[in-house]
Amino acid sequence: MATIPIYKLALIIKNSSNDNEFLLVKQTRPPIFQDEEYDSFIDSDLWELPSAQLNPLEQESLSQLLIQGSNSGINKLDLSKFDINSALNQVLLQLGFENTVDGNWEFWKYVEEPEFGPGPPIHTVFLTGKLTLEDDKFQDLCKWKSIENCLDSLLEVKPLSDRVGPLMVVGLLNDPAESGRCKIPPTLLCQEYPPGIRLVPMGSRTAKPFRTTNLIVIEPDNVTDGHGDKDFAAYGDALIVDPGCRSQFHEELVEIVATLPRKLLVFVTHHHHDHVDGLSIIQKCNPDAILLAHENTMKRIGKDDWSSGYTTVSGAEEICIGGQRLNVIFAPGHTDGHMALLHASTHSLIVGDHCVGQGSALLDVNSGGNMKDYFETTYKFLKLSPHALIPMHGRVNMWPKHLLCGYLKNRRSRESSILKAIESGSETLFDIVAKTYCDVNPSLWVPASWNVRLHVEYLAQQQKLPKDFSLENFNCSCVDFADKVGSNISGRRAGFPHAKV
Repeated sequence: MATIPIYKLALIIKNSSNDNEFLLVKQTRPPIFQDEEYDSFIDSDLWELPSAQLNPLEQESLSQLLIQGSNSGINKLDLSKFDINSALNQVLLQLGFENTVDGNWEFWKYVEEPEFGPGPPIHTVFLTGKLTLEDDKFQDLCKWKSIENCLDSLLEVKPLSDRVGPLMVVGLLNDPAESGRCKIPPTLLCQEYPPGIRLVPMGSRTAKPFRTTNLIVIEPDNVTDGHGDKDFAAYGDALIVDPGCRSQFHEELVEIVATLPRKLLVFVTHHHHDHVDGLSIIQKCNPDAILLAHENTMKRIGKDDWSSGYTTVSGAEEICIGGQRLNVIFAPGHTDGHMALLHASTHSLIVGDHCVGQGSALLDVNSGGNMKDYFETTYKFLKLSPHALIPMHGRVNMWPKHLLCGYLKNRRSRESSILKAIESGSETLFDIVAKTYCDVNPSLWVPASWNVRLHVEYLAQQQKLPKDFSLENFNCSCVDFADKVGSNISGRRAGFPHAKV
Protein backbone atom coordinates (compact mmCIF):
# COMPACT_ATOMS: atom_id res chain seq x y z
CA MET A 1 0.00 0.00 0.00
CA ALA A 2 1.39 3.39 -1.03
CA THR A 3 2.43 5.74 1.76
CA ILE A 4 0.87 9.22 1.86
CA PRO A 5 3.70 11.59 0.90
CA ILE A 6 4.93 14.77 2.54
CA TYR A 7 5.34 17.83 0.32
CA LYS A 8 8.08 20.43 0.26
CA LEU A 9 8.52 23.78 -1.49
CA ALA A 10 12.03 24.62 -2.72
CA LEU A 11 13.04 27.95 -4.24
CA ILE A 12 15.54 28.46 -7.02
CA ILE A 13 16.34 32.12 -6.36
CA LYS A 14 18.36 33.71 -9.12
CA ASN A 15 20.73 36.59 -8.55
CA SER A 16 19.06 39.75 -9.92
CA SER A 17 22.45 40.96 -11.16
CA ASN A 18 23.69 37.62 -12.51
CA ASP A 19 21.31 35.07 -14.05
CA ASN A 20 23.96 32.35 -13.81
CA GLU A 21 23.96 32.38 -10.01
CA PHE A 22 21.36 31.11 -7.57
CA LEU A 23 21.07 31.13 -3.80
CA LEU A 24 22.10 28.31 -1.48
CA VAL A 25 21.48 28.30 2.27
CA LYS A 26 23.82 26.81 4.87
CA GLN A 27 22.06 23.88 6.54
CA THR A 28 21.68 23.57 10.29
CA ARG A 29 23.91 20.90 11.78
CA PRO A 30 22.48 18.06 13.89
CA PRO A 31 22.72 18.64 17.66
CA ILE A 32 26.07 17.90 19.26
CA PHE A 33 26.57 14.89 21.54
CA GLN A 34 28.01 16.82 24.49
CA ASP A 35 30.93 14.41 24.35
CA GLU A 36 34.36 15.62 23.32
CA GLU A 37 35.31 12.46 21.44
CA TYR A 38 32.23 12.41 19.22
CA ASP A 39 31.97 16.17 18.82
CA SER A 40 35.55 16.28 17.51
CA PHE A 41 34.32 14.62 14.30
CA ILE A 42 32.79 17.47 12.30
CA ASP A 43 31.11 17.22 8.91
CA SER A 44 31.91 20.03 6.49
CA ASP A 45 29.33 22.73 5.75
CA LEU A 46 26.32 21.65 3.70
CA TRP A 47 24.65 24.12 1.31
CA GLU A 48 21.21 23.58 -0.15
CA LEU A 49 18.33 25.31 -1.91
CA PRO A 50 16.08 27.11 0.61
CA SER A 51 12.96 25.07 1.32
CA ALA A 52 10.02 24.59 3.67
CA GLN A 53 7.25 22.07 4.18
CA LEU A 54 4.28 22.57 1.86
CA ASN A 55 1.00 21.85 3.62
CA PRO A 56 -2.50 21.40 2.18
CA LEU A 57 -4.85 24.37 2.53
CA GLU A 58 -7.24 24.00 5.44
CA GLN A 59 -9.85 25.96 3.50
CA GLU A 60 -10.09 27.53 0.07
CA SER A 61 -8.30 30.86 -0.24
CA LEU A 62 -8.78 33.57 -2.83
CA SER A 63 -5.53 35.32 -1.89
CA GLN A 64 -3.19 32.59 -3.06
CA LEU A 65 -0.14 33.84 -4.94
CA LEU A 66 -0.35 33.32 -8.68
CA ILE A 67 2.39 30.95 -9.83
CA GLN A 68 3.26 31.36 -13.48
CA GLY A 69 3.25 28.13 -15.45
CA SER A 70 1.69 26.09 -12.66
CA ASN A 71 -1.31 25.05 -14.75
CA SER A 72 0.62 23.77 -17.73
CA GLY A 73 3.80 22.66 -15.99
CA ILE A 74 2.39 20.12 -13.58
CA ASN A 75 -0.15 17.37 -14.06
CA LYS A 76 0.38 15.23 -10.97
CA LEU A 77 -0.33 17.85 -8.32
CA ASP A 78 -2.95 20.58 -8.00
CA LEU A 79 -1.03 23.49 -6.46
CA SER A 80 -4.27 25.34 -5.74
CA LYS A 81 -4.90 22.81 -2.97
CA PHE A 82 -1.69 23.77 -1.13
CA ASP A 83 -0.75 26.71 1.07
CA ILE A 84 1.92 28.17 -1.20
CA ASN A 85 1.82 31.53 0.60
CA SER A 86 2.74 30.13 4.01
CA ALA A 87 5.51 27.93 2.65
CA LEU A 88 6.94 30.80 0.61
CA ASN A 89 6.83 33.14 3.61
CA GLN A 90 8.59 30.53 5.72
CA VAL A 91 11.42 30.25 3.20
CA LEU A 92 11.78 34.02 2.85
CA LEU A 93 11.86 34.45 6.63
CA GLN A 94 14.92 32.19 6.64
CA LEU A 95 16.55 34.77 4.37
CA GLY A 96 15.67 37.77 6.52
CA PHE A 97 12.55 38.96 4.68
CA GLU A 98 9.41 39.66 6.68
CA ASN A 99 5.76 39.33 5.68
CA THR A 100 6.32 39.18 1.98
CA VAL A 101 5.26 36.89 -0.79
CA ASP A 102 5.66 39.56 -3.42
CA GLY A 103 7.61 38.87 -6.56
CA ASN A 104 7.19 36.86 -9.70
CA TRP A 105 7.48 33.16 -8.99
CA GLU A 106 7.41 30.63 -11.77
CA PHE A 107 6.81 26.90 -11.56
CA TRP A 108 10.04 25.03 -12.37
CA LYS A 109 9.42 21.32 -11.77
CA TYR A 110 7.77 18.78 -9.52
CA VAL A 111 9.86 15.82 -8.34
CA GLU A 112 8.55 12.73 -6.59
CA GLU A 113 10.95 11.05 -4.20
CA PRO A 114 11.16 7.24 -4.27
CA GLU A 115 9.81 5.36 -1.26
CA PHE A 116 13.05 4.84 0.62
CA GLY A 117 11.17 4.19 3.85
CA PRO A 118 10.46 3.74 6.61
CA GLY A 119 8.79 7.16 6.66
CA PRO A 120 6.76 8.69 3.82
CA PRO A 121 8.44 9.99 0.66
CA ILE A 122 9.01 13.73 0.33
CA HIS A 123 7.80 15.19 -2.96
CA THR A 124 9.13 18.63 -3.90
CA VAL A 125 7.69 21.54 -5.85
CA PHE A 126 10.41 23.80 -7.25
CA LEU A 127 9.67 27.47 -7.96
CA THR A 128 12.08 29.94 -9.51
CA GLY A 129 12.30 33.71 -9.22
CA LYS A 130 14.63 36.62 -8.54
CA LEU A 131 15.44 38.49 -5.35
CA THR A 132 17.82 41.26 -4.42
CA LEU A 133 19.64 40.54 -1.18
CA GLU A 134 22.07 42.68 0.77
CA ASP A 135 25.36 40.80 0.88
CA ASP A 136 26.29 41.90 4.40
CA LYS A 137 22.92 40.74 5.68
CA PHE A 138 23.21 37.10 4.77
CA GLN A 139 26.88 36.38 4.03
CA ASP A 140 27.20 33.80 6.83
CA LEU A 141 23.87 32.15 6.04
CA CYS A 142 23.66 32.15 2.25
CA LYS A 143 25.85 32.33 -0.82
CA TRP A 144 25.42 32.76 -4.55
CA LYS A 145 26.65 29.79 -6.56
CA SER A 146 26.72 28.93 -10.24
CA ILE A 147 25.96 25.48 -11.61
CA GLU A 148 29.62 25.18 -12.57
CA ASN A 149 30.70 25.93 -8.98
CA CYS A 150 28.27 23.33 -7.66
CA LEU A 151 29.44 20.69 -10.12
CA ASP A 152 33.02 21.28 -9.00
CA SER A 153 31.94 20.78 -5.38
CA LEU A 154 30.04 17.61 -6.28
CA LEU A 155 32.29 15.91 -8.81
CA GLU A 156 35.80 17.01 -7.91
CA VAL A 157 35.60 16.76 -4.14
CA LYS A 158 38.45 18.07 -2.03
CA PRO A 159 38.93 16.88 1.57
CA LEU A 160 36.74 18.72 4.09
CA SER A 161 35.42 21.08 1.40
CA ASP A 162 31.89 22.52 1.41
CA ARG A 163 29.15 20.21 0.18
CA VAL A 164 26.05 20.73 -1.96
CA GLY A 165 22.82 18.92 -1.08
CA PRO A 166 20.37 16.73 -3.01
CA LEU A 167 17.69 19.38 -3.63
CA MET A 168 20.09 21.40 -5.73
CA VAL A 169 21.06 18.33 -7.75
CA VAL A 170 17.49 17.12 -8.21
CA GLY A 171 16.12 20.59 -8.91
CA LEU A 172 18.78 22.06 -11.18
CA LEU A 173 21.07 19.35 -12.50
CA ASN A 174 19.08 16.18 -13.01
CA ASP A 175 17.17 15.61 -16.21
CA PRO A 176 15.74 12.07 -16.16
CA ALA A 177 15.38 12.14 -19.94
CA GLU A 178 19.11 12.67 -20.40
CA SER A 179 20.57 10.89 -17.38
CA GLY A 180 22.69 8.05 -18.70
CA ARG A 181 21.65 5.36 -21.10
CA CYS A 182 20.07 3.16 -18.43
CA LYS A 183 16.32 3.65 -18.43
CA ILE A 184 14.42 3.10 -15.21
CA PRO A 185 11.00 1.46 -15.77
CA PRO A 186 8.07 3.87 -15.27
CA THR A 187 6.78 1.69 -12.42
CA LEU A 188 9.86 2.66 -10.36
CA LEU A 189 11.19 5.96 -9.08
CA CYS A 190 14.89 6.70 -8.68
CA GLN A 191 17.05 9.43 -7.20
CA GLU A 192 20.39 10.55 -8.55
CA TYR A 193 22.71 11.86 -5.86
CA PRO A 194 25.57 12.52 -6.09
CA PRO A 195 25.48 13.08 -9.86
CA GLY A 196 26.18 9.81 -11.64
CA ILE A 197 25.02 7.57 -8.78
CA ARG A 198 21.41 6.46 -9.03
CA LEU A 199 19.44 4.82 -6.24
CA VAL A 200 16.43 2.71 -7.18
CA PRO A 201 14.54 1.42 -4.13
CA MET A 202 13.02 -1.95 -5.06
CA GLY A 203 10.76 -4.15 -2.95
CA SER A 204 12.82 -6.82 -1.22
CA ARG A 205 12.75 -9.54 1.42
CA THR A 206 14.17 -7.14 3.96
CA ALA A 207 12.79 -6.69 7.46
CA LYS A 208 10.80 -3.96 9.14
CA PRO A 209 10.82 -1.03 9.28
CA PHE A 210 12.12 -1.12 5.70
CA ARG A 211 10.38 -2.56 2.65
CA THR A 212 12.98 -1.95 -0.06
CA THR A 213 16.65 -2.38 -0.90
CA ASN A 214 18.39 0.36 -2.85
CA LEU A 215 19.66 -0.92 -6.18
CA ILE A 216 22.60 1.32 -7.04
CA VAL A 217 23.43 1.96 -10.68
CA ILE A 218 26.55 3.77 -11.88
CA GLU A 219 26.81 4.30 -15.61
CA PRO A 220 28.97 7.25 -16.72
CA ASP A 221 27.47 9.26 -19.57
CA ASN A 222 30.82 9.54 -21.30
CA VAL A 223 32.67 6.24 -21.01
CA THR A 224 36.42 6.74 -21.26
CA ASP A 225 39.37 4.41 -21.18
CA GLY A 226 40.45 6.11 -17.98
CA HIS A 227 42.34 3.26 -16.36
CA GLY A 228 45.55 3.73 -18.37
CA ASP A 229 48.28 1.53 -16.98
CA LYS A 230 46.76 1.36 -13.49
CA ASP A 231 46.25 -2.11 -12.09
CA PHE A 232 42.52 -2.20 -11.35
CA ALA A 233 40.90 -5.34 -9.98
CA ALA A 234 38.13 -5.06 -12.58
CA TYR A 235 36.93 -2.80 -15.38
CA GLY A 236 33.43 -2.15 -16.62
CA ASP A 237 31.27 0.35 -18.45
CA ALA A 238 28.56 0.18 -15.78
CA LEU A 239 28.15 -1.03 -12.20
CA ILE A 240 25.22 -2.45 -10.23
CA VAL A 241 25.41 -2.77 -6.44
CA ASP A 242 23.25 -5.14 -4.36
CA PRO A 243 20.50 -6.39 -6.69
CA GLY A 244 18.28 -7.66 -3.87
CA CYS A 245 14.74 -7.18 -5.17
CA ARG A 246 12.08 -9.81 -4.57
CA SER A 247 10.67 -11.85 -7.46
CA GLN A 248 7.75 -9.45 -8.04
CA PHE A 249 10.28 -6.86 -9.27
CA HIS A 250 12.44 -9.12 -11.41
CA GLU A 251 10.74 -7.91 -14.57
CA GLU A 252 11.77 -4.33 -13.79
CA LEU A 253 15.30 -5.51 -13.02
CA VAL A 254 15.42 -7.20 -16.43
CA GLU A 255 14.46 -3.89 -18.07
CA ILE A 256 17.22 -2.03 -16.21
CA VAL A 257 19.93 -4.57 -17.04
CA ALA A 258 18.85 -4.74 -20.69
CA THR A 259 19.70 -1.05 -21.19
CA LEU A 260 23.12 -1.27 -19.51
CA PRO A 261 26.35 -2.02 -21.41
CA ARG A 262 27.39 -5.65 -21.75
CA LYS A 263 30.61 -4.90 -19.90
CA LEU A 264 28.83 -4.88 -16.56
CA LEU A 265 30.22 -5.32 -13.05
CA VAL A 266 27.98 -6.43 -10.18
CA PHE A 267 29.19 -5.63 -6.66
CA VAL A 268 27.61 -7.34 -3.64
CA THR A 269 28.22 -5.86 -0.18
CA HIS A 270 27.19 -9.10 1.59
CA HIS A 271 25.14 -12.26 1.11
CA HIS A 272 21.78 -11.58 2.80
CA HIS A 273 18.75 -12.37 0.62
CA ASP A 274 17.63 -8.76 0.37
CA HIS A 275 20.95 -7.95 -1.32
CA VAL A 276 21.35 -10.89 -3.73
CA ASP A 277 17.85 -12.06 -4.72
CA GLY A 278 18.24 -10.51 -8.17
CA LEU A 279 21.64 -11.99 -9.03
CA SER A 280 20.26 -14.89 -11.05
CA ILE A 281 18.20 -12.47 -13.15
CA ILE A 282 21.27 -10.40 -14.00
CA GLN A 283 23.20 -13.52 -14.94
CA LYS A 284 20.43 -14.64 -17.30
CA CYS A 285 20.19 -11.19 -18.90
CA ASN A 286 23.93 -10.68 -19.20
CA PRO A 287 26.04 -13.85 -18.90
CA ASP A 288 29.15 -11.71 -19.45
CA ALA A 289 28.59 -9.73 -16.25
CA ILE A 290 31.26 -10.19 -13.57
CA LEU A 291 30.39 -10.47 -9.89
CA LEU A 292 32.62 -8.86 -7.25
CA ALA A 293 32.35 -9.99 -3.62
CA HIS A 294 34.41 -11.02 -0.61
CA GLU A 295 35.32 -14.70 -0.50
CA ASN A 296 33.24 -15.19 2.68
CA THR A 297 30.25 -13.77 0.84
CA MET A 298 30.83 -15.97 -2.21
CA LYS A 299 30.78 -19.07 0.01
CA ARG A 300 27.23 -18.17 1.08
CA ILE A 301 25.85 -17.29 -2.35
CA GLY A 302 24.15 -20.32 -3.87
CA LYS A 303 24.92 -21.69 -7.33
CA ASP A 304 21.31 -20.94 -8.27
CA ASP A 305 22.04 -17.25 -7.63
CA TRP A 306 25.35 -17.04 -9.50
CA SER A 307 27.30 -19.73 -11.30
CA SER A 308 29.54 -17.89 -13.77
CA GLY A 309 32.48 -15.51 -13.60
CA TYR A 310 33.33 -13.71 -10.40
CA THR A 311 36.26 -11.90 -8.80
CA THR A 312 36.90 -12.00 -5.08
CA VAL A 313 37.88 -8.74 -3.41
CA SER A 314 39.42 -8.23 0.01
CA GLY A 315 39.37 -4.47 0.44
CA ALA A 316 42.68 -3.31 -1.02
CA GLU A 317 41.46 -3.06 -4.62
CA GLU A 318 40.25 -0.37 -6.97
CA ILE A 319 37.76 -0.86 -9.78
CA CYS A 320 37.19 1.30 -12.84
CA ILE A 321 33.72 2.08 -14.22
CA GLY A 322 33.79 3.99 -17.49
CA GLY A 323 36.89 5.86 -16.37
CA GLN A 324 35.59 6.51 -12.84
CA ARG A 325 37.51 5.06 -9.90
CA LEU A 326 35.97 3.30 -6.91
CA ASN A 327 37.89 2.02 -3.89
CA VAL A 328 36.86 -1.33 -2.43
CA ILE A 329 36.79 -1.24 1.38
CA PHE A 330 36.69 -4.23 3.72
CA ALA A 331 33.96 -3.36 6.24
CA PRO A 332 33.30 -6.37 8.52
CA GLY A 333 30.99 -6.23 11.50
CA HIS A 334 27.54 -6.83 10.04
CA THR A 335 29.01 -10.02 8.52
CA ASP A 336 32.59 -11.25 8.15
CA GLY A 337 32.48 -10.62 4.39
CA HIS A 338 30.85 -7.21 4.41
CA MET A 339 32.26 -4.70 1.91
CA ALA A 340 31.83 -1.01 1.04
CA LEU A 341 32.71 1.17 -1.95
CA LEU A 342 34.11 4.71 -2.00
CA HIS A 343 33.30 6.62 -5.18
CA ALA A 344 36.52 8.59 -5.56
CA SER A 345 35.49 11.75 -7.43
CA THR A 346 32.36 12.45 -5.33
CA HIS A 347 33.86 11.00 -2.14
CA SER A 348 30.55 9.29 -1.40
CA LEU A 349 30.58 6.01 0.51
CA ILE A 350 28.31 3.08 -0.40
CA VAL A 351 28.03 1.41 3.00
CA GLY A 352 25.91 -1.72 2.50
CA ASP A 353 24.16 -2.50 5.79
CA HIS A 354 26.77 -0.99 8.09
CA CYS A 355 24.54 2.09 8.10
CA VAL A 356 20.80 2.27 7.48
CA GLY A 357 18.31 5.09 7.04
CA GLN A 358 16.74 4.64 10.48
CA GLY A 359 18.09 2.96 13.58
CA SER A 360 21.04 0.62 13.13
CA ALA A 361 21.46 -2.83 11.63
CA LEU A 362 21.84 -5.92 13.75
CA LEU A 363 25.03 -7.92 13.37
CA ASP A 364 24.62 -11.42 11.96
CA VAL A 365 25.91 -13.72 14.68
CA ASN A 366 25.57 -16.69 12.31
CA SER A 367 27.66 -15.14 9.53
CA GLY A 368 30.71 -13.86 11.34
CA GLY A 369 29.14 -10.71 12.76
CA ASN A 370 31.62 -9.21 15.20
CA MET A 371 31.38 -6.22 17.54
CA LYS A 372 35.10 -5.46 17.53
CA ASP A 373 35.06 -5.44 13.73
CA TYR A 374 31.98 -3.22 13.79
CA PHE A 375 33.72 -0.58 15.91
CA GLU A 376 36.85 -0.72 13.76
CA THR A 377 34.85 -0.36 10.54
CA THR A 378 32.96 2.62 11.98
CA TYR A 379 36.23 4.36 12.83
CA LYS A 380 37.57 3.45 9.38
CA PHE A 381 34.58 5.19 7.80
CA LEU A 382 35.07 8.24 10.04
CA LYS A 383 38.69 8.48 8.94
CA LEU A 384 37.60 8.50 5.29
CA SER A 385 35.52 11.68 5.93
CA PRO A 386 32.93 10.85 3.25
CA HIS A 387 30.77 13.64 1.87
CA ALA A 388 27.69 11.40 1.87
CA LEU A 389 26.74 7.91 3.08
CA ILE A 390 24.71 5.79 0.68
CA PRO A 391 22.93 2.95 2.54
CA MET A 392 21.08 0.06 0.97
CA HIS A 393 17.99 0.85 3.06
CA GLY A 394 16.77 4.43 3.39
CA ARG A 395 17.84 7.83 2.10
CA VAL A 396 21.33 9.13 1.46
CA ASN A 397 22.70 10.52 4.73
CA MET A 398 24.18 14.01 4.48
CA TRP A 399 25.77 14.09 7.95
CA PRO A 400 28.06 11.03 7.79
CA LYS A 401 30.30 11.71 10.77
CA HIS A 402 27.36 12.57 13.00
CA LEU A 403 25.58 9.34 12.05
CA LEU A 404 28.69 7.21 12.60
CA CYS A 405 29.39 8.81 15.97
CA GLY A 406 25.77 8.18 16.91
CA TYR A 407 26.32 4.49 16.18
CA LEU A 408 29.42 4.44 18.39
CA LYS A 409 27.58 6.19 21.21
CA ASN A 410 24.61 3.83 20.96
CA ARG A 411 26.76 0.69 20.92
CA ARG A 412 28.86 1.84 23.86
CA SER A 413 25.76 2.74 25.83
CA ARG A 414 24.32 -0.71 25.13
CA GLU A 415 27.62 -2.35 26.08
CA SER A 416 27.62 -0.45 29.37
CA SER A 417 24.07 -1.54 30.22
CA ILE A 418 24.93 -5.17 29.41
CA LEU A 419 27.99 -5.02 31.65
CA LYS A 420 25.90 -3.53 34.48
CA ALA A 421 23.37 -6.36 34.12
CA ILE A 422 26.19 -8.91 34.39
CA GLU A 423 27.75 -7.15 37.37
CA SER A 424 24.36 -7.16 39.11
CA GLY A 425 24.14 -10.95 38.84
CA SER A 426 22.75 -11.80 35.38
CA GLU A 427 24.48 -14.93 34.10
CA THR A 428 22.41 -16.27 31.19
CA LEU A 429 21.52 -14.74 27.84
CA PHE A 430 17.86 -14.59 28.85
CA ASP A 431 18.65 -12.82 32.14
CA ILE A 432 20.85 -10.22 30.43
CA VAL A 433 18.36 -9.52 27.63
CA ALA A 434 15.41 -9.35 30.06
CA LYS A 435 17.22 -6.80 32.21
CA THR A 436 18.80 -4.78 29.39
CA TYR A 437 15.69 -4.70 27.20
CA CYS A 438 13.00 -4.59 29.88
CA ASP A 439 11.39 -1.61 28.11
CA VAL A 440 11.42 -3.31 24.68
CA ASN A 441 8.66 -5.50 23.26
CA PRO A 442 9.66 -9.15 23.84
CA SER A 443 9.00 -9.82 20.15
CA LEU A 444 12.32 -8.05 19.53
CA TRP A 445 14.28 -9.96 22.15
CA VAL A 446 15.47 -12.74 19.84
CA PRO A 447 17.14 -10.41 17.31
CA ALA A 448 18.36 -8.24 20.20
CA SER A 449 20.00 -11.30 21.71
CA TRP A 450 22.29 -11.59 18.69
CA ASN A 451 23.88 -8.24 19.49
CA VAL A 452 24.01 -9.09 23.21
CA ARG A 453 26.01 -12.24 22.44
CA LEU A 454 28.47 -10.21 20.38
CA HIS A 455 28.72 -7.51 23.05
CA VAL A 456 29.53 -10.14 25.70
CA GLU A 457 32.14 -11.64 23.38
CA TYR A 458 33.68 -8.19 22.89
CA LEU A 459 33.63 -7.48 26.64
CA ALA A 460 35.53 -10.72 27.13
CA GLN A 461 38.11 -9.69 24.53
CA GLN A 462 38.57 -6.39 26.39
CA GLN A 463 38.86 -8.32 29.69
CA LYS A 464 36.02 -6.28 31.18
CA LEU A 465 33.85 -9.17 32.41
CA PRO A 466 33.76 -9.97 36.15
CA LYS A 467 36.13 -12.80 37.06
CA ASP A 468 33.30 -14.97 38.38
CA PHE A 469 31.28 -14.69 35.14
CA SER A 470 31.31 -18.00 33.25
CA LEU A 471 31.47 -17.61 29.48
CA GLU A 472 30.92 -21.35 29.13
CA ASN A 473 27.64 -21.23 31.04
CA PHE A 474 26.60 -18.10 29.14
CA ASN A 475 27.22 -19.76 25.77
CA CYS A 476 25.27 -22.84 26.86
CA SER A 477 22.33 -20.61 27.81
CA CYS A 478 22.12 -19.31 24.23
CA VAL A 479 20.82 -22.67 23.00
CA ASP A 480 17.41 -22.51 24.65
CA PHE A 481 17.00 -18.72 24.61
CA ALA A 482 14.29 -18.64 21.94
CA ASP A 483 12.25 -21.25 23.80
CA LYS A 484 12.38 -19.14 26.94
CA VAL A 485 11.25 -16.02 25.12
CA GLY A 486 8.40 -17.91 23.52
CA SER A 487 7.95 -20.36 20.71
CA ASN A 488 5.94 -17.78 18.79
CA ILE A 489 9.06 -15.63 18.40
CA SER A 490 11.42 -17.39 16.06
CA GLY A 491 13.50 -14.43 14.93
CA ARG A 492 13.94 -16.11 11.56
CA ARG A 493 13.37 -13.72 8.71
CA ALA A 494 14.21 -13.76 5.05
CA GLY A 495 15.85 -10.36 5.26
CA PHE A 496 17.92 -9.12 8.15
CA PRO A 497 16.40 -6.91 10.86
CA HIS A 498 17.35 -3.26 11.07
CA ALA A 499 16.54 -1.83 14.47
CA LYS A 500 18.23 0.20 17.16
CA VAL A 501 18.72 -2.64 19.60
